[in-house]
Amino acid sequence: MTTRYGGVDRAHARSYGPKLTFAVLHGALVVMSLWLAFGGFEWADPTRAKVLALCAVLYWARHAVTLFVILQRRVEMSEGLGLTLFIGIVEIGFLVLGAGALSGVSTPFGLWDWLGAALLATGSCLNTGSELQRRAWKRLPGSKGRCYTGGLFSYSVHINYFGDSLLFTGWAILAASVWAFSIPLLMVALFVFYHIPPLDRYLADRYGAEFRAYAGKTAKFVPFLY
Repeated sequence: MTTRYGGVDRAHARSYGPKLTFAVLHGALVVMSLWLAFGGFEWADPTRAKVLALCAVLYWARHAVTLFVILQRRVEMSEGLGLTLFIGIVEIGFLVLGAGALSGVSTPFGLWDWLGAALLATGSCLNTGSELQRRAWKRLPGSKGRCYTGGLFSYSVHINYFGDSLLFTGWAILAASVWAFSIPLLMVALFVFYHIPPLDRYLADRYGAEFRAYAGKTAKFVPFLY
């Protein structure tokens, strides 16, 4: 049975080197975000810049948990470098947009920002929380070789991807720029058309009828809708 689906190697492996490199590079982006936000630059909206830099810190912390606690599959160096570039575009791009570098104006915080913060927090909890639930179940003796269908994954086969979509939508709202919404739109498209189909093939090959029965009665991406 092949372990490579959609360009990702699903085989279990520690991959400490690529994971550590990925975490360090992402940490460097966070340091850059903090420097841009707190380094005395004359932004049109310095307060929003600081909030967005702290969002980057939160995302790095969650990313570290994913890499070193949750993720059991192989991570290749090329994957880490590619994702580092994408994360840099998001974190630095959102900060620059939110700081008013293009608009030249300060956007007062309001109800939309509370919605953005709520989506960011909810998405983070859905993604990391669902993965931790699955990890705890997988460590039980009777779970070996079985497909996890409980917890948050009972609402969506890919509830973790849905969580990330909410997270980045909330982050885009906090950036207070229509240009920022290109990121969550791109992510949803990539999840639906690029990541989910090969992952479903992998899960069907690995778990067979158990996964097909689960996928047949559970939303694929958005709970209760799709």
